[in-house]
Amino acid sequence: MTTTARAATFTVHAIPAEELERVRRRGRDVAGNEPTPFGAAGSPLRCCLRRATAADEVVLISHAPLRERSPWREVGPVFVHARACPGYDERAGLPPEVRTGPRVLRGYRADGSLDYDAIRTVGAGEDIGPALDELLAVPGLREVHVRAAVEQCFTYLVRPASAVDG
Repeated sequence: MTTTARAATFTVHAIPAEELERVRRRGRDVAGNEPTPFGAAGSPLRCCLRRATAADEVVLISHAPLRERSPWREVGPVFVHARACPGYDERAGLPPEVRTGPRVLRGYRADGSLDYDAIRTVGAGEDIGPALDELLAVPGLREVHVRAAVEQCFTYLVRPASAVDG
């Protein structure tokens, strides 16, 4: 399947620009930490869903992909640009630089709970598309979180195109 054909079935979400602007303005992330400058060349940036280059000014912050409080809400480290960037077009399909494994895909219901039957692993170099299609067809799933398989860090989330952001 091509990225263009897939874009009609789901949306891909980086960390929202307004959330990152609050972190930059306040000088504190969701966990109360100061954004920490970090040499992250080659690491995925969660603001624009591409890999950092040596020329990028990057900071490490804590992020909670689930907004609602629940036992499944996790806060973890992510790399983002130190200053505002163009972000990622949610309808552009899977981001080319971070669409292959090794990845763990975890499906969450509308109430923020993890659906333990909706967890898939994708091997090194494999496209996440087929596993993502399978998970997005599970009734009752609101979103799928794409994570690094080894580090378990949140990378981005995917929602069915018909889902309403909340």
